[in-house]
Amino acid sequence: MGIEDFGGGQEPHPDVLVVTTNDVPGFRVERVIGEVFGLTVRSRHLGSQIGAGLKSMIGGELKGLSKTLVQTRNQAMERLVEQARSRGANAVLMFRFDVSEAADVGTEVCAYGTAAVITRV
Repeated sequence: MGIEDFGGGQEPHPDVLVVTTNDVPGFRVERVIGEVFGLTVRSRHLGSQIGAGLKSMIGGELKGLSKTLVQTRNQAMERLVEQARSRGANAVLMFRFDVSEAADVGTEVCAYGTAAVITRV
């Protein structure tokens, strides 16, 4: 597995810019559209559960679970961007992730932020 299996984020020049900051240097917020989010829930695979249980006894990274979580986060972020785009935004400010257990059968990942229209100053 290469480094691309364990990362995420956007392409260099996205049509909807996603940032964790309140503003974007060199841009002005013209309009705040409001909260947007992308949500996904992934169930656990029995094989990965058994492997994770065995690995936890000897220590080390659970690479299969790490890769699954990255895929889940990326899917949640893609859904967030789609929602922002459909509401007319070209940016999402104050972007965050929230991860929690979903009824002991999976992992819920929510990507959320504030959709906005920004322009260059």
